[in-house]
Amino acid sequence: MRLTVVGCSGSYPGPDSAASCYLLEEEHEGRTWRVLLDLGNGALGQLHRYADPLTIDAVFVTHLHADHCLDLCGYYVMRKYHPTGAQPRIPVWGPEGTADRMARAYDLPLEPGMHEEFDFRDHPSRVQGGAVELGPFTVEAHPVVHPVAAFALRVTAGGRTLVYSGDTGPCPALDAAATDAHLLLAEASFRSGDDNPPDLHMTGTDCGRTAAKAAVERLVLTHVPPWHDPADAEAEARAEWDGPVELARAGATYEI
Repeated sequence: MRLTVVGCSGSYPGPDSAASCYLLEEEHEGRTWRVLLDLGNGALGQLHRYADPLTIDAVFVTHLHADHCLDLCGYYVMRKYHPTGAQPRIPVWGPEGTADRMARAYDLPLEPGMHEEFDFRDHPSRVQGGAVELGPFTVEAHPVVHPVAAFALRVTAGGRTLVYSGDTGPCPALDAAATDAHLLLAEASFRSGDDNPPDLHMTGTDCGRTAAKAAVERLVLTHVPPWHDPADAEAEARAEWDGPVELARAGATYEI
């Protein structure tokens, strides 16, 4: 499974990166399957650098804040009005209400909204053991703590596992989702020592502690806002965990 960082800036696009978007690719049954984890503002344009956006098989949205979902608006336009013709519907999994949220974002009537371009589906309930099977990918959505409904995503393909925290404060649900992951992609929006509100975001310290508790193989820090120095998040994580730590950057790739 190959991960490409399309965008990793926290809260809004920064000078060096679009907002959150991660491309996963895996060979299966004679072709390359491609899914996106989030499609935040500024990310669709950058996606063209790494893959033809019309070859994406599905989008998984962690939550409905603009820096994680808003470029679905541009993607809707691309798929509806592309000069080669209207494109087939693709599934978009997200929190309950994703379809209505995106229709309002583009000032569309709720019906049909974007339903003719996207097949909107709610994340399956983890309480019932739900998971999405798509080509080579198995995707589990784990509810985490945030001011809106938000999910961490555990993606497995070819016997390897990526866990993406989405936006969350530190919580047992993330620890459980990340257990034994080969790569933990964790948001580090806050700095330790600042007056941070609870149940909103994680610090580098939190990320390091989560990696240690979950016994992950590798930690990649992401979603650092442009107003912070990413090196602070890295230093905090290294103080809590002695495994491999890296800072996400736009265009970076990882073989998982």
